[in-house]
Amino acid sequence: MVKMTKSKTFQAYLPHCHRTYSCIHCRAHLANHDELISKASDLDSKLIKQGSNASSPSTGRISSFQGSQGRAYLFNSVVNVGCGPAEERVLLTGLHAVADIYCENCKTTLGWKYEHAFESSQKYKEGKFIIELAHMIKDNGWE
Repeated sequence: MVKMTKSKTFQAYLPHCHRTYSCIHCRAHLANHDELISKASDLDSKLIKQGSNASSPSTGRISSFQGSQGRAYLFNSVVNVGCGPAEERVLLTGLHAVADIYCENCKTTLGWKYEHAFESSQKYKEGKFIIELAHMIKDNGWE
């Protein structure tokens, strides 16, 4: 459960008894480890630049993710994150509508949210969040 408070710097603090991920730039809590779906080089996370053609891999779900700045994690839900406007992007696993996400505290772009997947094999990503490892650290109880 997320504890909401007005007297703290961040909009939401995750419980100290759980392993959490925080923004590496300002230490705002971002996600509880229980919300992690999949770790680290989904081919669809690398954006195909203008004029490139991409085909979807035949394997369907890929268990790891790759962002524009390296490895990334896929989460069910996040906190202290704002969302930009959705736009269609051709990724290696097909066409997706995605919105960049940023830390509400320091405004650093962290990754993106999958708003819509046009390929049926990618529908499981809808409403989920990608956060790049370059922008987060592990907090609370990691040993």
